Amino acid sequence: MQNSVMKAWLESSHLAGANAAYIEELYETYLQDPMAVDANWRGIFDDLPALENVQAEQAHSDIIEEFRRLAKSPKRFTAPSGEMHNDAKQVKVLQLINAYRFRGHQQAQLDPLRLWQREPVRELDPFFHDLEGADFDASFNVGSYAAGNETMVLKDLVESLKRTYCGSVGAEYMHITNTEQKRWIQNRLESCESKPSFSEDAKVRFLEGLSAAEGLEKYIGSKFPGAKRFSLEGGDSFVPMVKELIRRSGEQGAKEVVIGMAHRGRLNMLVNVLGKKAGDLFDEFAGKKIHDDSAGDVKYHQGFSSDFATPGGDVHLALAFNPSHLEIVNPVVLGSVRARQERLGCEDGSSVVPITVHGDSAIAGQGVVQETFNMSQARAFKVGGTIRIVINNQIGFTTSNPEDTRSTMYCTDIAKMVQAPIFHVNADDPEAVIFVTQIALDFRNTFNRDVVIDLVCYRRHGHNEADEPNATQPLMYQKIKKHPTPRSIYADQLVNEGVVDKVRAKAISSDYRDALDKGDCVVDEWRPMQKHSVDWTPYLKHDWDTPYDSHYPIEHLKELGEKVCQYPEEHKLHSRVNKIYQDRVAMVRGEKMIDWGFAETLAYATILDSQYNVRIVGQDSGRGTFFHRHSVLHNQTDASTYMPLRHMKDDQGRIDIYDSVLSEEAVLAFEYGYSTAEPKGLAIWEAQFGDFANGAQVVFDQFLSSGEQKWGRMCGLTLLLPHGYEGQGPEHSSARLERYLQLCAEHNMQVVVPSTPAQVFQMLRRQVVRPMRRPLIVMSPKSLLRHPLAVSSLDELANGRFFNAIDEIDDLDPKQVNRVVMCSGKVYYDLLEQRRNKELTNVAIVRIEQLYPFPLEEVSEIFEQYQHVKDFVWCQEEPQNQGAWYCSQHHFRTVIPQDASLTYTGRAASASPAVGYISVHLKQQKALVNDALGLEE
Repeated sequence: MQNSVMKAWLESSHLAGANAAYIEELYETYLQDPMAVDANWRGIFDDLPALENVQAEQAHSDIIEEFRRLAKSPKRFTAPSGEMHNDAKQVKVLQLINAYRFRGHQQAQLDPLRLWQREPVRELDPFFHDLEGADFDASFNVGSYAAGNETMVLKDLVESLKRTYCGSVGAEYMHITNTEQKRWIQNRLESCESKPSFSEDAKVRFLEGLSAAEGLEKYIGSKFPGAKRFSLEGGDSFVPMVKELIRRSGEQGAKEVVIGMAHRGRLNMLVNVLGKKAGDLFDEFAGKKIHDDSAGDVKYHQGFSSDFATPGGDVHLALAFNPSHLEIVNPVVLGSVRARQERLGCEDGSSVVPITVHGDSAIAGQGVVQETFNMSQARAFKVGGTIRIVINNQIGFTTSNPEDTRSTMYCTDIAKMVQAPIFHVNADDPEAVIFVTQIALDFRNTFNRDVVIDLVCYRRHGHNEADEPNATQPLMYQKIKKHPTPRSIYADQLVNEGVVDKVRAKAISSDYRDALDKGDCVVDEWRPMQKHSVDWTPYLKHDWDTPYDSHYPIEHLKELGEKVCQYPEEHKLHSRVNKIYQDRVAMVRGEKMIDWGFAETLAYATILDSQYNVRIVGQDSGRGTFFHRHSVLHNQTDASTYMPLRHMKDDQGRIDIYDSVLSEEAVLAFEYGYSTAEPKGLAIWEAQFGDFANGAQVVFDQFLSSGEQKWGRMCGLTLLLPHGYEGQGPEHSSARLERYLQLCAEHNMQVVVPSTPAQVFQMLRRQVVRPMRRPLIVMSPKSLLRHPLAVSSLDELANGRFFNAIDEIDDLDPKQVNRVVMCSGKVYYDLLEQRRNKELTNVAIVRIEQLYPFPLEEVSEIFEQYQHVKDFVWCQEEPQNQGAWYCSQHHFRTVIPQDASLTYTGRAASASPAVGYISVHLKQQKALVNDALGLEE
């Protein structure tokens, strides 16, 4: 190509549009490997004019700047003869192809109701590119366009581009920076013009799926009129879509598929995909209790498990239980998937496939979606990509219009933050739906990244069946009332194609209704569920008093202590970290008492030594927020890392410690999902500060506190929430202990405030060794990590146990005691030091280490020696309306002598968790300690 033509191309207007980024990317690829770009572009870049005073190997930034300068130039090229040179026309054709790849989706026929009003996209018009008249009958090289030969007649090319990019499929993928991924998608779309051929058997299978989806909704609607079912009608293609995902996943080697979704279409999923017996669902509609072992939940929150036959073997399906918080289930699903993949030894995600189903308002509107997208490629949370399906009924949650629910063209635009490809598809075209489904799964399995399918459909009824949608969406619902169902549209299509006749099409529906009448499973692919790789049986029907062995041989503990202090000689530590490890060696040898960080490390070592796995996730977990853990050692020379806990012996358990993304809600939900799928081991989520858990409160409320009661889902997740008043202001003092105590009932979880290193050692071991799996909420310390009194002996670790309550430790005569102070956490040491300073012998201090379940027997046993005492005090650092006082005082009153009084000492009730001034904090702390001990100011 001549330089004059190249100059003309450079000065043309297309550089001012969206294509500039694409050209820059192509040029960057060309600089790395000229053969990696199409021959046409290679010729263009080869002939690129050299810049003055720049060597042949030009920096990319220089050429970008040249593109920008020329694009802004007021000059416009005009051919001397009034006609454009053929080579320049060729460039225009390539621009046209690129325009369809970038913006064809904006003119795609995506709306089944054809209500969308969209402005024409000028770049898709050949005239915009100066292609007209005789050009339409001319042949041009089509570059990498994969629909035909290397050359095509322009008019044929334009029609082909419309079929590929402006039909029932609208593909967004040009925002992806990875050239290989873009080329892969281009080839899949263009090679068949987005309309592949399916066998007659496959088409009948799709019709059966649509008939089942429609048939179930009509059946329920007629038998239980007015009942809430959050109908799928309008999005019926969702059923054959998911079945195809499962079938193809199994064909490609998947062993399990885990699905998370909200209400819309959930009942259809349960019956027509997972194989729940229709009769069981109808009994639930009739109000009959099916689940006798739990408090239960409404039917459109229920989960289910089954096996599904595929060409590659049976695939285990799990539909996650889901509360009404629409998108919170998605990170839960991904956590469950991660645990299953690790158990199967799967590194690339191929063995377990996650499918998350979103609403159009929810995916755009709820922040946990962004958090989950952000986690998708992070080390701690990778699952090999997620298939994300949006049931887009175009109306939002209840009555909203799109302009009220988002600020973007599509509800799926948020997926572009991780460069996920997005396939919009008309739900009334089931073959197009299956086509993008196949592409989506293949992309996920090829590149191990998220992919989004936007199923553009409609909602035949209101948000629930009791709503009247005409009141707020009159035009849409007038159209919906007249619009044929997806099944009838496709049945007519297959009759016209001669695939089925009308008799058979009708018989498919009537046979399905007969199956529903029988109440049995209606899914041909359903198989009896086989025993899978995780067995919860050993953890069932246990309670807090189930005996377990808390002892650990002290000599073996010393050996482990030596091993976790070892690291390669060439691994240079920071001086402060080196001092910590030198101190730990001294602790193992009995030269120093055990501090908090080392006791915690030894707990992990013993757990791993017993071949349990350990997973710790938090924003500073490797080092520890307060510079105390240092399980991950960073080489000061080359920044490499080493984890001594991974190198104790060959057959130890697996330990993973991750510094997580800056998220609480999604990360905690992920860890909850992980723990519900992996009972054998210790999983910990650590908040940087305890109050950070506020951002994840929905996970506590909807899952951790009630998942077992609602759904029978056990979970042994441990949560470390740093808590304690050190004068650091309101936001980093309190982990909001009261919130967790308010959630406690029916022995649903544990709330613990350990006060010594031995206690944290025993607490962590108990969570694994005791055969019961319930959440453990820990008010973990900050200043106690280095408090001179908060130390333990190696013998206490090896031969002790976790004490739910701890009696007075000083040598006081119980008969001389006339006041007993109960407390938890750091305030104990303030009380102890002040009592010792004042040489008081009449006040005993009892620590309540486990606030729930409250240790009635242990405390009552301690109080046997204080039956003569009339004055009992509960002392806390938190304001009176916070902390343990309001939630636990009934327990305190139960254990004190019948004629004794109980009073509160602590900060006055406050709207804020703590003051912001250190001087005020110290004054308050001194006052509450003196008040508890009966001292005058």
